[in-house]
Amino acid sequence: MKKLALLLPIFALAACGEESAPEPAATEVAAPEPESTLPPPDQAFFKRTFAETCEGAEPVSEAICRRAMGADTVSCEFSLGEDEYLRHEATLAANEDNTDWMLEDAENLCAEHGAHHQDS
Repeated sequence: MKKLALLLPIFALAACGEESAPEPAATEVAAPEPESTLPPPDQAFFKRTFAETCEGAEPVSEAICRRAMGADTVSCEFSLGEDEYLRHEATLAANEDNTDWMLEDAENLCAEHGAHHQDS
């Protein structure tokens, strides 16, 4: 019993020295960037957009557009007129209010194909 009485102050001292663990600091979690909910453009959409944007250009005969997961642009390869090979490239980007796709760098793209750029 005497041994227990001697150890009791040591335990009491050890208990006094214990501090509760500090609360973890609140970390700021960045809100995820909103993903574009625009539907992927198809061939018909690209043909129409190119024709409306580049007045006087040969019509698009074939187009394939691809969008990488999470990307805010769409890469398109296309052919003009009677050409069956996808020799040309264009990029579609969401418009300012994210409601539709538009040709990125349309002025230069139209000029490259001998057409006049039309603002939409």
